[in-house]
Amino acid sequence: MAMLMKGNEAIAEAAIQAGCRLFYGYPITPSTEIPEYMSKKMKSSGGTYLQAESEVAAINMVYGAGAVGERVMTGTSSPGFSLMQEGLSYLFAAEIPCVIVDVMRSGPGLGGLGPTQADYFQLTKGGGHGDYHSIVLAPASVQEMVDLTKEAFDIADYYRNLVIVAVDGILGQMMEPVEFPPYQGRKLSPKTWAASGAEGRPKNNVISYYLTPDLGESENLRWGQKISLMKESEQRFSEYLMDDAEFAFVAFGTSARITETAVDMLREEGLKVGLFRPVSLWPFPEKGLSARLPQIKGWMSVELSSGQMVEDVKLIVNGQAPVGLCKRQGGMTPEPEEVVDAFKKQMLGRGQG
Repeated sequence: MAMLMKGNEAIAEAAIQAGCRLFYGYPITPSTEIPEYMSKKMKSSGGTYLQAESEVAAINMVYGAGAVGERVMTGTSSPGFSLMQEGLSYLFAAEIPCVIVDVMRSGPGLGGLGPTQADYFQLTKGGGHGDYHSIVLAPASVQEMVDLTKEAFDIADYYRNLVIVAVDGILGQMMEPVEFPPYQGRKLSPKTWAASGAEGRPKNNVISYYLTPDLGESENLRWGQKISLMKESEQRFSEYLMDDAEFAFVAFGTSARITETAVDMLREEGLKVGLFRPVSLWPFPEKGLSARLPQIKGWMSVELSSGQMVEDVKLIVNGQAPVGLCKRQGGMTPEPEEVVDAFKKQMLGRGQG
């Protein structure tokens, strides 16, 4: 049965249903409903909620909980996510599965409380030091926030890797009908690697420190193989009216919802346009986008940033068609009419209207 829920609260409930029993976080708008919900529901679910003294402390608590094999999550927003970057690098190197929710707000700096997608570089290129990648999932509805959050825990356990659920402030605060169907997850191996007590077996060491260069290189090469596997296997995308499209938008999250309306408006004018929506920001769904290259005369990225994802689009298109950009920043979102006007100007060479 469907119920009306705010996006942030739906993520928290989905995490609990996915077996998350430990949550560490520090409240920051517009993600605060996540720790608030966890503080109310974790105890009755047999879990523990702890408000850390900072985001730096929270991500290191996640490290400890994940190292003993528990399903653990934290939630934050852009400035807090920045503070967690060193911890994310350590989590990757120690191969500790966990889920992080980033409800993006405007920046740079303290910025404002309005929605943004300007964490894209930090999310997809590795905000911490070293060669690593997080799997990044970008839902575009409250229902998808539920479904992808549940799946995120399985993906994290499957690869022993961190998974980030990336939403903008609008999706986090939005209320929509949502259902919580039973989740049929992946078949997962026991966590025999976890530091959960060594009675009857050799000790497990969960570390990210390799003193000799030769060992450091061999570990990086091994992680590189895992990164390649994730990149090949976890590309996700959705398409809207792409089968006969001659032009295509690329957008995720709230931008994709706005752009879908713009596509409908342009279709009413007889223009064959479609929408390619990345659901995984990393790995970017280059296989899906590449498959559309022969038919598309022009691409346009629609973003709540100065233009970050557009760089990945350009890399894949590789000069085979023009790539445009429609953007809003600082917490502002475009109206569908703005997207339509930007398309006509950049793709068709027309003025407004």
